[in-house]
Amino acid sequence: MQLYFVYILYSLKNGRNYTGMTSNLIERMCSHNYLGKDSTQYHRPWLLLHYEVYFDKVTAMRREKYLKRGRGFYEKRQIIERCLKELGIQ
Repeated sequence: MQLYFVYILYSLKNGRNYTGMTSNLIERMCSHNYLGKDSTQYHRPWLLLHYEVYFDKVTAMRREKYLKRGRGFYEKRQIIERCLKELGIQ
């Protein structure tokens, strides 16, 4: 069974956040922090603040999209603030 992850990263360098979706969270984290040459490379190191597991890709993609827009954006901000508070970062 294939699992899909929706995740929220936090940049320890400048406080930015990134929301993504993948089927291999460990590999994707390595890509964000060490290997990848995408838009996230300039904000390393990234901390994995939050992730959610889904059993199908379509549902995961919808959740990722939701967290990036409208009401979901505010929900994401609350998740980030709660996680940072729990970690003692903010």
